[in-house]
Amino acid sequence: QVQLVESGGGLVQAGGSLRLSCAASGRTFSNNAMGWFRQAPGKEREFVAIISGISRYTQYADFTKGRFTISRDNAKNTVYLQMNSLKPEDTAVYFCAAGRSAVLTTDGYDYWGQGTQVTVSS
Repeated sequence: QVQLVESGGGLVQAGGSLRLSCAASGRTFSNNAMGWFRQAPGKEREFVAIISGISRYTQYADFTKGRFTISRDNAKNTVYLQMNSLKPEDTAVYFCAAGRSAVLTTDGYDYWGQGTQVTVSS
């Protein structure tokens, strides 16, 4: 069983940066694939980035266009999402998720945090 708590969201101007953190509790953290997803009002939750547990394989959504970087520190049981050159369309609640493999769909993840709000002003 895994518990996830996101932090680091906030209000930032377009072109600015934020670093999101996801603190995980659980003995098997290093074995879990971790993903970041986001959801804007009236829209479906969508994939942002993933990182696998062992190989640290990463994959990103096209809209990130090299602006976002996902990383993990297994010693600290923490996953990060560095977001640079933020755009107003990045405004959403960002969720951290843990699963058994690094898939791109929300139904592939067993555990979810409560989310952290990211708001990008124009």
